[in-house]
Amino acid sequence: MKNGKHLRGWGFVGPGLLWTIAFFVIPLGIMAAYSLFERVGGRIVTQLKPDNYIAFFSKPYHYQALFNSLEVAFITTVISILLAYPLAYILAYRIPARWQRLALMMAILPFWTSYVVRSYSWLLVLSSEGVISQALQLLKLVDGPVSLANSRSATVLGFVHFFTMLLTLTIFANLVQIPASYRKAAADLGASRFQAFWRITLPLSITGVMVGAFLTIVLTLGDFITPQILGGLKELLLPQAIMLQIQRQANFPMASAMSLVLMVVISVLFMLFSRWLKIERL
Repeated sequence: MKNGKHLRGWGFVGPGLLWTIAFFVIPLGIMAAYSLFERVGGRIVTQLKPDNYIAFFSKPYHYQALFNSLEVAFITTVISILLAYPLAYILAYRIPARWQRLALMMAILPFWTSYVVRSYSWLLVLSSEGVISQALQLLKLVDGPVSLANSRSATVLGFVHFFTMLLTLTIFANLVQIPASYRKAAADLGASRFQAFWRITLPLSITGVMVGAFLTIVLTLGDFITPQILGGLKELLLPQAIMLQIQRQANFPMASAMSLVLMVVISVLFMLFSRWLKIERL
């Protein structure tokens, strides 16, 4: 009987475990091994050496790409939170329950459009012949066409457009779980609306904010499309630098090392956010 339960348990766990090993552990092991190889004269030398990691941290343009990625991720996350929290609050507490589904559907409309299409749409808007440039010329604020594309600001704008809605959903999901009786009790005890929000709603909704912030940071750090389309190559982010190693130099060992460095950074961020990243707290 005990063996039967044991086998049945492995029957449930086994498929997921095999999937994880086949599509995560083995590929990660291969990439880790490749990161210790070296590309010399057009061929890959399989001798294990840490030269790629030494090169990454010894060449400023390599680790500067990592710093650029962290800065863009931080700026994107802060702006997205500042925009998403009021929107989530309105959806949770100011819109009648019968209209909330419709409002949520409108909020997730950006997810229905291709990520690439959205990025190219912003490129058209921010170009020298785009709507913003034409409006500035019409208002006589500039003398000629002005391009806002191919810059960090354009990259951040593209990220914020997408991740504000993601953060809105995570914060909303947390806000609607806060019992209304808490706010009513605070009002009965003489607290103003602001005091009730500051001492009750905001602390209890921090979990949703931090979960959304972590997702935003991770997805921003790993994104290649938006920086490539909107940011150009004036300021490289780490995913762009990794792709350049693959596309222009076919240096897979160096690309593997850079990818593992990025994975380590994300793992550190996960540990920093781990106190909030618990399913039962959502």
